[in-house]
Amino acid sequence: MAINSSVGDWVEAGSEDAGERAWLLQSPSVESVRPSGSDREGRGGVSAMAAVFIVVNAALGAGLLNFPAAFNMAGGVTAGVVLQMFMLIFIISGLVILAYCSQVSNEGTYQEVVRASCGKVTGVICEVAIAVYTFGTCIAFFIVIGDQLDRLIAAITHLPDGAVGGHWYLDRKFTICVIGILVILPLSIPKEIGFQKYASALSVIGTWYVTIVIVLKYVWPDKEMTPGYIPTSPSSWSAVLNAMPTICFGFQCHVSSVPVFNTMRSSEIRSWGVVVTVGMIICLFVYTGTGVCGFLTFGANVSQDILMSYPPNDIAVAIARAFIVVCVVTSYPILHFCGRAVLEGLWLRFQGEQVEVCVRREGRRRLLQTLVWFTLTLILALFIPDIGRVISLIGGLAACFIFVFPGLCLIQAKLSETEVRTTSWYAIVVYGVVMVTIGAFIFGQTTTNSIYQDVIHHLNRQ
Repeated sequence: MAINSSVGDWVEAGSEDAGERAWLLQSPSVESVRPSGSDREGRGGVSAMAAVFIVVNAALGAGLLNFPAAFNMAGGVTAGVVLQMFMLIFIISGLVILAYCSQVSNEGTYQEVVRASCGKVTGVICEVAIAVYTFGTCIAFFIVIGDQLDRLIAAITHLPDGAVGGHWYLDRKFTICVIGILVILPLSIPKEIGFQKYASALSVIGTWYVTIVIVLKYVWPDKEMTPGYIPTSPSSWSAVLNAMPTICFGFQCHVSSVPVFNTMRSSEIRSWGVVVTVGMIICLFVYTGTGVCGFLTFGANVSQDILMSYPPNDIAVAIARAFIVVCVVTSYPILHFCGRAVLEGLWLRFQGEQVEVCVRREGRRRLLQTLVWFTLTLILALFIPDIGRVISLIGGLAACFIFVFPGLCLIQAKLSETEVRTTSWYAIVVYGVVMVTIGAFIFGQTTTNSIYQDVIHHLNRQ
């Protein structure tokens, strides 16, 4: 959901290693040199249109399944759309700020831009946040697989909804483990992820198909689908705030935005601003279409995963579920690759090992890291059946990537300038402070509420 493709996949055929190295996630143990502007021009680089597609690809994903529930939580269509439009201002500005700070610091990845702009401590915090975010997203992926497979199996076997657990080989936990061990784990072990480029394109097509199905099901609803109560105003301000993690989770593509900017044929802030604006508007239409139509179809009865609200025997929805499974299965290794690379960097900096030694032991470390990561995410997913609880936690971290870290980078970049401090300079610094404040508030409020809800849920079960 956060990173669905390698930047190199979209470089023109003149590139020698197109699709072979996703250097946006590259471990510090691998020596690399960022291509200069002339090198990009000589190698072709990424066009503005291709950059738009990559940004959209990085943002769109299985997160769109939760937007109807977010609209319900926010208090209706009006509140949901207004909330999205408000946050889109900061989402786009955050992407532009990261590109600006990348130019100033001459760094090519999100975490390195934060480290160069804000110092080592903030850089380490950012890397830990990326690792936790990708880890939580991988848990959410397994939950999505379980949700969709339950309904797919019910449709294929013609069993009534909820009866698939009657056979051990159709049990949710068993099917998740089978898909994980036979498909996801082998895809997660390789050192490179260039082979994922075709599957990533398929996942994008799948998300568009899901949106089309949800819109058509609202326009021509089935007789057995009756909407529940449709709220028209938020019940409280806290309810509106609780919808923010889903929006942040859906639009978060900031971690992969820095390398996309640096591989563009024309790495200029103005052209990048056009790219991200167009890309986020496309995402806005997709998420709004899914959120509005899914919410109006089921009202307050909508599930956290919108596809779970539809009957299992619907063929069009069954195909959408299959697309989502493919999207999640192909996205898990890429998110794991990102988290693994960040953990590798943290480990190497902590150990202070030489590059030659690191390369020699890389295979052993990679296998161990992959097995531990896979096992932990699988076990946690088996015992956390509600994807909404996971997103409420990692959605707060997504707010940090969108608001807090870009805001800190902007403040530090402006403070390091030696020019005369004009009114515009103070205005930009204040805007950075506002971004950090909003992001910290969203992270604190949503994380605290999520933990509180988990505690209450646990106490009620006892």
